[in-house]
Amino acid sequence: MTNADEHGGAAPANAVKPVPGMVSRIRNYFLTGLIVAGPVAVTVWLIWWFVTWVDNLVRPFIPVTYRPETYLPVQIPGLGLIFAFLMLTLLGFLTANYVGGKFVGFGESLLNRMPIVRPIYRTAKQIFQTLFSSSGSSFRRVGLVEFPSPGMWSLVFLTQSPSDNISSRLPATEHVSAFMPCTPNPTTGFFFYVPRRDVIDLDITVEQAMQLIMSAGIIQPGGDDAQQRLAALAQTARGAQAAREPEHSPAN
Repeated sequence: MTNADEHGGAAPANAVKPVPGMVSRIRNYFLTGLIVAGPVAVTVWLIWWFVTWVDNLVRPFIPVTYRPETYLPVQIPGLGLIFAFLMLTLLGFLTANYVGGKFVGFGESLLNRMPIVRPIYRTAKQIFQTLFSSSGSSFRRVGLVEFPSPGMWSLVFLTQSPSDNISSRLPATEHVSAFMPCTPNPTTGFFFYVPRRDVIDLDITVEQAMQLIMSAGIIQPGGDDAQQRLAALAQTARGAQAAREPEHSPAN
């Protein structure tokens, strides 16, 4: 009796798997290359756009005699970014000194006396201090709120609690400040105060939440990342390659 009969007609363990067709192999190779090259291309494009934008913004402030294109036949990118970095660092160094701090304080006092400029400057200053301060509390937690209707939940970023002037006019319960970004552009959204009991805290980082929002749910926190998907595609391609190779194992 053969092995197949002993196991109730089951296929042999060393049965040859069907070889993927040419179209399937080309598709696997293309997807593998796309996953490798796509993120690199997007990253390079964003960096190039940022460097070019800073160069075009700062270049008019650089004297012509100090520009490399004055002496070279090509324009070197990144000069404006380097110049901006040096100027901002120098400004920070001068501001940290006593004399520089006095000049900054004098300039702020002038801006605070301008009726239209004053609210814009104060708001921008508070935002920058909150975003770039190591002790700031901007977007430290991620939560869920029931919005826009019962049974539907949206991601929110929790910031600071409302001030005493605002909390005294809210219902007598603890409230938190929440920002709900829109998909796929998280720079726009809705800001509101929500009762703390109505917020479900999530154990994910702000970066993971941003990826979830910008990808419209395609990239899930804790799910398979791009490297795992790449490994799966590479494994499929290797399996197809091995299936085409002749078998050298001795016959049973």
